[in-house]
Amino acid sequence: MVVVGGDGSVHEAVNGLAEADGVELAVIPRGTGYDFVRTFGITNDLDSAVRTALHGDVRTIDLGLVTYRSWAGSEGRAYFANVGSAGISGAIAKRANETSKALGGKVSYYWATFAVFLGWQTGEMRVSVDDEIRGGRMIDLMVANGRFLGGGMMMCPEAEPDDGLFDVMLIGDVTKRDLLFVLPKTYRGKHLPHPRLEVLRGRVVTVDADEPLPIELDGEQPGTTPARFEVVPRALRLRVPAGD
Repeated sequence: MVVVGGDGSVHEAVNGLAEADGVELAVIPRGTGYDFVRTFGITNDLDSAVRTALHGDVRTIDLGLVTYRSWAGSEGRAYFANVGSAGISGAIAKRANETSKALGGKVSYYWATFAVFLGWQTGEMRVSVDDEIRGGRMIDLMVANGRFLGGGMMMCPEAEPDDGLFDVMLIGDVTKRDLLFVLPKTYRGKHLPHPRLEVLRGRVVTVDADEPLPIELDGEQPGTTPARFEVVPRALRLRVPAGD
């Protein structure tokens, strides 16, 4: 199956293919952010992407499976291919999706981040990553299968999509100064270590908060916390550049 589009299109395809045997997925990036494919060196150059779709190698990667509260209040369940999160990132994705993207994904997400951050009320979050327990004032929890999000931010530069583990980033009570100086570094993956950021690794992640927080899956916003993220090992066959 060939998907022509961005992360949202990949998300829809993955939720149809996750339990299908023998199907290979190829991506021709044509969306705003196309963050999922960046981890695999698939670019938005049309000729290169078509060559990969036709003649690329196959890499079998993990997926994430999330249980959450839908906007209607019932239990929801969905797969994600790249990154899932809970907190401010869901609101940022919503803001970016609702505004013009004429200047491209990087600019759209960059300004959406600042706009949402200025009005965000930091609250208490409770997080578990396998046996590790964390609690306190946080603005976001990122559960990464891939390395990139938000139009090219390399938030989890060591994430491997086929190692059976999530890279989990906890973002504490960051200040405006932190955002101003750290955000540009994320595009180079140079923002770590940082005293208000912590990265853990694990197979199962849970998150809850006193007030429901929006969750985000591959740029989509299907509902809120409480949420449970779990790795589904070797669940998707993806065409990647030959020799990757």
